[in-house]
Amino acid sequence: MSVRPLMVTKYATLFAALAVLGWLAARSAPPPAPQNAETAGSRRPVLLELFTSEGCSSCPPADRLLETLDRTQPVAGGDLIVLSEHVDYWNRLGWTDPYSSPLFTERQQDYVTRLHLESAYTPQLVIDGQTDVVGNDERAVRAGIRNAEAHPKTAISLRALRAGPDVEVALEIGGIARQADLYLALADDHAQSQVTRGENSGRTLRHVAVVRSLVRVGTIRAGGAFAKELAVPLKDGNSESWRAVAFLQDSGSKQVLGAAETRF
Repeated sequence: MSVRPLMVTKYATLFAALAVLGWLAARSAPPPAPQNAETAGSRRPVLLELFTSEGCSSCPPADRLLETLDRTQPVAGGDLIVLSEHVDYWNRLGWTDPYSSPLFTERQQDYVTRLHLESAYTPQLVIDGQTDVVGNDERAVRAGIRNAEAHPKTAISLRALRAGPDVEVALEIGGIARQADLYLALADDHAQSQVTRGENSGRTLRHVAVVRSLVRVGTIRAGGAFAKELAVPLKDGNSESWRAVAFLQDSGSKQVLGAAETRF
């Protein structure tokens, strides 16, 4: 007499029981913990926001330093993500900066308030939303970056694709430890101006990652995850090369909790 049918029935029952136990374990498992940026790569992102102006004679050295940091990535363990945000309050002094916007003046003033500074100034570099240094002081800039790089970051998945006059963006975050605002910046990869008036009259100025659009995509509650696809219009730029930067900023302290960049 063959015993194969009995053995098949026995193992089928065992496998079914194991499957039920696995399903119950999955149902009772805790939600996934917030994902650190280290899971996506070995380097921690550090966001560098340079508040600058083509009307300021002290700003070109800061613009060049930001470009060098972006190109050389000199801090081991840090992924430096740079943004140039041109303020508009220099425009009344002889030269209208074509990249300036009151939006960036307002953002800088918010940092003045949050960081308890005496006043806004240029060139000002804000590192991860927590440290401000004079943008052309390389020693102070590097020290601030090394300090910021020591803090763990939340991973952000970011994809961007040019679609006619718009850019289609997909964002995903696995979870965050505390409530934060998610921002998306679209920046001209490189820009150049021939300045004819003001403090930099007669100079050709170059810039990197010139922000043309900055929007708050949404607010994510502590412990929550996020996924969204959106189309953002591309404003006039000087080149066909763009970069998208997404960053998470604590809703209260403005500390940058995570950042990601992609080119398109």
